[in-house]
Amino acid sequence: MEAVVFYVFSALVLAGALGVVLFRHPVYAALSLVGTMISIAILFLAQDADLVAIVQIVVYASAITVLFLFVIMLRGVDRADDEPDPRRFQRFAGILLGVVLFAEVLVLAGREWAVGTATGANPLDDAQGGNVRAVAEVLFTDYIW
Repeated sequence: MEAVVFYVFSALVLAGALGVVLFRHPVYAALSLVGTMISIAILFLAQDADLVAIVQIVVYASAITVLFLFVIMLRGVDRADDEPDPRRFQRFAGILLGVVLFAEVLVLAGREWAVGTATGANPLDDAQGGNVRAVAEVLFTDYIW
């Protein structure tokens, strides 16, 4: 039963997130965001995280989304859908930048993994320290203030 709940609501989360990105009308995107947030809250409930689920619904699904809708309504949504999009270049540049950044993350992660496996040390192994411990030590010693 838990697996069914997980798969159904995970699919709803993904569908809602795609709706947020792909809907051209901002009100539909905001309502899709509400569906995504409620589905995430149900996933939290499935993991027995009741407080986080309630906070998810009260803060994100209601307050933040109402704020988004308020801004959308103030901005005005009476623009016709058949008008050409003035931000075509920005969309292309954003997609291109996202692909470049994703490729950079893959290259850097591959290099870190190759260095760790070449020396025989797993960079993700907690017993040997790993990157998490090194970053935590620097954050909480050198950069605490």
